[in-house]
Amino acid sequence: MRFRSYREYYTHFRRLVLLEREAEMEFHRQEIRRLPGWKREKLGRAILNLRGKLVGRGLGGTYLVKYVRQGGLPDTEIKVGDLVIASRGRPKGNEIQGTVVEKTRFSLTVAYDKHPPAYALGKGVRLDLFANDITFQRMLDALQRLKDNPVLLNLLLGKSKPEIRESEVTPGNPLLNESQRRAVGKAVASSPVFLIHGPPGTGKTTTVVEAIYQYVRKGMKVLATADSNVATDNMVERLASYGVKVVRVGNPSRITKAVVEHSLDYLLQYDPDYKRALEIYEEIDRIREEQKGYLVPTPRWRRGLSDEEIMRYAETGTPVRGVHPNAIRRMAAWIKLQQRINALMDRAKKYEAIAVERVLRNAEVVCSTNSSAGSEVLAHFTFDVVFIDEATQATEPSCLIPMVKGSRWVMAGDHKQLPPTILSEEAAKHLQRTLFERLLEVYGDGIKEMLRIQYRMHEVIMEFPNRTFYDGKLVAHESVAHHTLADLGITEEKVSALQPPLSVLLHPLKPVVFADTLGSSPEKQRRGSTSYYNEGEARVVFQAVRALLNLGLKPTDVGVISPYDDQVDLLRRMLYEGGVPEEVEVKTVDGFQGREKEVIVVSFVRSNRRGEIGFLNDVRRLNVAITRPKRKLITVGDSLTLRTHPIYRDFVEYVRKVGGYVPLNG
Repeated sequence: MRFRSYREYYTHFRRLVLLEREAEMEFHRQEIRRLPGWKREKLGRAILNLRGKLVGRGLGGTYLVKYVRQGGLPDTEIKVGDLVIASRGRPKGNEIQGTVVEKTRFSLTVAYDKHPPAYALGKGVRLDLFANDITFQRMLDALQRLKDNPVLLNLLLGKSKPEIRESEVTPGNPLLNESQRRAVGKAVASSPVFLIHGPPGTGKTTTVVEAIYQYVRKGMKVLATADSNVATDNMVERLASYGVKVVRVGNPSRITKAVVEHSLDYLLQYDPDYKRALEIYEEIDRIREEQKGYLVPTPRWRRGLSDEEIMRYAETGTPVRGVHPNAIRRMAAWIKLQQRINALMDRAKKYEAIAVERVLRNAEVVCSTNSSAGSEVLAHFTFDVVFIDEATQATEPSCLIPMVKGSRWVMAGDHKQLPPTILSEEAAKHLQRTLFERLLEVYGDGIKEMLRIQYRMHEVIMEFPNRTFYDGKLVAHESVAHHTLADLGITEEKVSALQPPLSVLLHPLKPVVFADTLGSSPEKQRRGSTSYYNEGEARVVFQAVRALLNLGLKPTDVGVISPYDDQVDLLRRMLYEGGVPEEVEVKTVDGFQGREKEVIVVSFVRSNRRGEIGFLNDVRRLNVAITRPKRKLITVGDSLTLRTHPIYRDFVEYVRKVGGYVPLNG
């Protein structure tokens, strides 16, 4: 899709962002109705048993309520900027909404536009996450800022002329293969944009990190982002191993322990100005304790009196509007202390800002998620080049958050795998087409380099996705091309002792197998659910996993995946209740993207006389599923249903050709 002007672009994407924001709110409404409060809290989307206290007025006259819980807050996704709803018991959905304006380990402060009702105050309050609003706001802000970045705007409108050049580089990582070196050379020499296409197992992030390192060697300031915290931390860890001065910006609770010493919060601890700020915050805490001995000037006691009037009447000892002089004096004492707090807070924030500025200025690379690139700490920073890993898993507005901070961009991803998850059906029609794909459409394949050597899969596992999705251009590195389960101690002799069909399914020299139910186990659907499950397939998966573990495979080496949530739920229950350790990961296909295991077991689920395969029609989901394993891919499904789609029919025929087809019914 092409756009003629900034206004057209802005209007189009603003509408999509707002549609997705509303869809997220509706998701939370439905989940609140469906799940008990304790489960929402366990998921990090609610906090129960809070005590709420009105603590004053905020910007724009909002009412500020501080929520605390004895023993501190649980781990939660709720963060500053999010919309929450307050309630007692299970919310109905029409309760008062507020915005989280402050979060500590012990409290959340929420701003409400109206005076909060009784159920939002006192004991027993429940807060529910309603929308991760800060990310949506950052997308909208980025759309606004786009008009001030003509280079980026022209690129997005198709008016740019990318110059793709090749250059020789001396890699910091001597193990880079030829296609990785070529991609790095082009990424460094090309302008204003270059795309790195990294199919499964080809070392996409390795290549991205090397390209970042090359820019650092040229003295350029780099912002590197990814859609997820895991991918961001992966970049930080690898950059640190190069000796690059890297700072990770983001919520400390979302940063892995392996990279915490590179986080902004950690590095600030050693800054003298930040230490001064902490000392001031400690003084503020002492004053707040002192404040508790006086009277908070809430509307009930204030009765329309301004701070200045309260201070004046306190000096004269005059009763006013039915308020006793003693109450006025106690309110005046509280206000004086609050004035001290406000002045100290201003000082602390100035010291803090100086410290943050110093740490970030000293960094060669700043790493964050796409969303965190729009955080306040990076508000005044610009960068020579912006890298976005996982670019094909992020929406275009999400990519804009970091991109508006640069004038040159390198994006990495694989558009043959799954696109970002979009809740709004209407918005998905456009948002699931990523900027990575749109740039390819506008400027052609010349702006990308595909990585060709893969280091994950046995060549037999690789061959079908290679031929189907990657034009046969992938090559299995010699270190993985022939590796099998036999290398892990699962020998032909051990497996031959098993009963069929397990003796065939688990054969170490058959890297890809398909267990065909041939319609003998029809799919089922729970009442009220849009998902599907298949009990017969689940039993086959259970038997295969249990046998693999009995043969000596480690639980952490096995992954079980299915396209359908209800099948994942059934598999987890069947496996874990059947004694399989929880170290065996069971996830949806979408949840396993970017991951790998020695063995992957896939349950396709769909089995019906109509030949309907639902969202399996998006064959990118098949590509993700069958490219997760290193040594063994076990698939379970009904060929009579799957063959209605030509790609699945080809897959079954491929498995038959390589000797891995196992009929389960006759």
